[in-house]
Amino acid sequence: MTTDPPELTRRPGGRTARVRAQVLDAVRAELGEHGYEGLTMETVAARAGVHRATVYRRWKDVGGLLADVMQAAGEGDWQPADTGSLHGDLTALNEEIQDSLVAQPSFATALMAASFRSAQAADAQRKLWEGRYEQCEILVVRAVERGDLPPRTDARRLLIAATAPLYHQLVLLRTAPDPQLPAHAATTAVLAATAGAFTRSATDGGS
Repeated sequence: MTTDPPELTRRPGGRTARVRAQVLDAVRAELGEHGYEGLTMETVAARAGVHRATVYRRWKDVGGLLADVMQAAGEGDWQPADTGSLHGDLTALNEEIQDSLVAQPSFATALMAASFRSAQAADAQRKLWEGRYEQCEILVVRAVERGDLPPRTDARRLLIAATAPLYHQLVLLRTAPDPQLPAHAATTAVLAATAGAFTRSATDGGS
């Protein structure tokens, strides 16, 4: 459930698509290296090898660039791992998240920070994460079908509980990466879920 897999972004043919790919790659690089404060239309254009008028015409401003980067991230064919168990699936998901957060530079962390400075980026990030959560709901669906979880388990609540420790430790507290954290966070979430902590009542609606 990461936000930085540029290699998975679909890039259809044509000059327009090539320009978009060059510019978005430049945005990722500039944001990762210099943060939001160092991100300008001019530096992106120079790094992409594209005339700045082209960048202004298509993306208008930095907010437009950030929004398109996040839209592109959601266009990839990423899917969560299927390991055969909920604990394995959540651990694999958490390992991806941890890798993205401890990368140097971390594009994922820089993008989160930028979303607090740009309304366009914030809206795009919300949509991206909504999509990521929807993609990851299959982990819970599979677990329910295997009989590992109660039928009315709330997938969103479980996923948030399983992944939140990664963001809390690595982004908020800035602790050193812990190789055991992905599995430990998954274990805690699975134990809570099997005990019914995320089970919806009949009055909550939904399936």
